Amino acid sequence: MKSFVFGYLICVAALALSLQQDKELTESIQRGSAIYSDFCVTCHMEKGEGVMYTFPPLAKSDYLANNREASIRGVKYGQRGEITVNGVVYDNTMMPLGLEDQEIADVMNFVMNSWGNSQEKPVTTEEVAQTGRR
Repeated sequence: MKSFVFGYLICVAALALSLQQDKELTESIQRGSAIYSDFCVTCHMEKGEGVMYTFPPLAKSDYLANNREASIRGVKYGQRGEITVNGVVYDNTMMPLGLEDQEIADVMNFVMNSWGNSQEKPVTTEEVAQTGRR
């Protein structure tokens, strides 16, 4: 009986933690949506479709899915040089946006959970802080 109660309590605690994490991610995505509207929409467009050969798409982006750290670095420090997104080469410059680490985490969580993108784990402020220049 004790093991049943212990197991039940573990399940309840895990569920509570999961719900808290979901709430935090939902709030981050909402904040990220506002940041996207302020800083990113001009180039990457309203639905993340980008502009062919000029500004890469964020929607259904294989680059975002396969280059998490480089994507964070691009938002944090800017992006210069060739990248290939969904089979198309882009060679342009994205200037640093001057965002705080929390704002970067929020906009990354928005982008990585929108327009056909999905991520295994949320981007955290700590992860952004640990992302250095290359």
